[in-house]
Amino acid sequence: MRILIVGAGIGGLAAALTIHRDGHEVSVFEAAQEMRPLGVGINILPHAMKALDEVAMLEPLEAIAVATRELAYFNKHGQPIWAEPRGVAAGYAWPQLSIHRGSLQMQLYHEAVRRLGPKAITLGARLEAIEDADAGRVRIVDLDGTARRYDADLVIAADGIHSIARSAFFPDEGLPRFSGRMLWRATTLAGPYLTGASMIMAGHQDQKFVAYPIAPPDADGRVLINWIAELAWPHMIERENWNRAGRLEDFLPRFETWRFDWLDVPALIQGAEAVYEFPMVDRDPLPKWRHGRVTLLGDAAHPMYPIGSNGASQAILDGQTLARVLRETDDPVSALDRYEAARRPATGAIVQANRGNGPEICMQIAEERAPQGFDAIESVISRAELEEIAARYKRLAGFDPKQLGSRS
Repeated sequence: MRILIVGAGIGGLAAALTIHRDGHEVSVFEAAQEMRPLGVGINILPHAMKALDEVAMLEPLEAIAVATRELAYFNKHGQPIWAEPRGVAAGYAWPQLSIHRGSLQMQLYHEAVRRLGPKAITLGARLEAIEDADAGRVRIVDLDGTARRYDADLVIAADGIHSIARSAFFPDEGLPRFSGRMLWRATTLAGPYLTGASMIMAGHQDQKFVAYPIAPPDADGRVLINWIAELAWPHMIERENWNRAGRLEDFLPRFETWRFDWLDVPALIQGAEAVYEFPMVDRDPLPKWRHGRVTLLGDAAHPMYPIGSNGASQAILDGQTLARVLRETDDPVSALDRYEAARRPATGAIVQANRGNGPEICMQIAEERAPQGFDAIESVISRAELEEIAARYKRLAGFDPKQLGSRS
């Protein structure tokens, strides 16, 4: 089949690699004039790493990432609430990788160019219109303003949270839904903490700090730590932007006292060269993705809060599912229906769960029940309750160890 992908983000590139492996003719169009390593850190969960392993991307990514060994939750006083092993340390056959978003995207891009061929990926080419969804016909505009029509057996719109394709099918949807919370994101080169490969979350839903290393140690033993400071915030900025500069005075005072014996939060914040602000937004789940021969993927289909480390992982799983259904049928419309049946309900459930704080609800429970702290977490939340919170989200998001299986 001839398959056209709009968007060379993580989801679009992963889909291109996965679908091309089965012999389909894949073309990718990306609006950006050049590929640059934008963003900060993200996590890729074991089920998504399984999908990337299927296209031989596991080893290249392991070389530039950190295999997360632990996820630990703390209250705003730095007291431990819950900790669990992650990735291979938890018995998975695939790791959980913490990695710079830009590094991951560039690795996928270079590999896609190598495998698909340099002419298969066109930069500076944006989707202008879906001219005929039933025919798989779209209009792409080049940098010089030249518009060209393309026909494909399938069109996959992986063009992000402000998707042109999505807005064509749902023109009255409007802007993304603001959560009322703002994120300040950055990276800081610093000494390791806890296990050296721990992802930590501290605080509660209105004030939270997240940190995890995203690159191997340097010659001095320092690691690049990705961090996120989150606060309840009444004002929605105009639009999300990976390059929007943030101001320390807007959020650092709220974290000045967060000096724990295992991590100095204000020192980590002040050690960053640049800080970026980003509103936490999502969109409501859609009633359908497929329109004729066109479907949605990744943030174009199911933008979600960055809770549970699931956004990029779910986009990668979209591509894996599309490749599988294309192997099962020669009918492109039937393939898109099967893809949607598998992915739309699953991702919609995650969007809703993340609005309820997902697995991070344990921090909110601790804040509500013991805002001044506790002598023992068992007096606030039972271990059985904590275990069920963690297990329930793994089942919902599709990376329960029993569901995932083993490496063959």
